This record gives sequence, C-alpha cells and structure tokens, in this order.
Amino acid sequence: MKKVEIFDPAMCCSTGVCGPSIDPELLRVATVINSLKEKGIEIKRHGLSSEPQDFIMTKVINDLLQKEGAEVLPVTLVDGEVAKTKEYPRNEELAEWLGIEIKTKQSEQKGGCGSKGCCC
Repeated sequence: MKKVEIFDPAMCCSTGVCGPSIDPELLRVATVINSLKEKGIEIKRHGLSSEPQDFIMTKVINDLLQKEGAEVLPVTLVDGEVAKTKEYPRNEELAEWLGIEIKTKQSEQKGGCGSKGCCC
C-alpha cells in the first residue's frame, strides 16, 4: 500500500477545521483522511505550526520551501515523491494514487455535478 503525507501550511489547529468560519475544503480533507485511516490506509498530515521539525527533516519538503517559500503549501507526497503542490488533493486523485475507491456522502447523492466536492 502506498504512503500518503500531506504537509499543511500554518493553521490555528492540527486540522485547520476551527474558528468562526470553517473552510469547506479543509473539512473535506479532514473527513476523507479520517475515512481512509479507518480503512487502515497510511495517511499522515504534518502541520507547519505544530510539527515544524517534520518540514525540516523531510528533504523534499525542506528543498521546496527553500526554493518556493511557504506559498507552495499544502504539499502532498506519495511514497516520498511530490504528487501535488499549492492545493489539497481531490478525492479522485487520492483514489487513483492509492488504487482504491473513495465514496463520500456527496458523491453518493443523486443529481450532484461532482465538481470538487460541492453540490450544484
């Protein structure tokens, strides 16, 4: 099974799903990660605010930050290789990388457009 790691930008808490206005994209990412972990899939989030050492010790992330700055975050690694930068992976991308099917309540609803986790 492939290993997925997401390196988050600085956020107020470990999930970024806090405060007066919740970012729906962060909520989607947190939900899909929890679902994948429940299925035994190895996926890890590293927070710049809470785990800065992980960003320093992971050479590819350290190199990216030195070259492009914090604007490159979030960064997703698959088996240690950069798979995506500057935005979180879509559910379809995670499914492809992991070789699994990811079902969400939104994808199961009839009549939705299927665009980036929102319903039309």
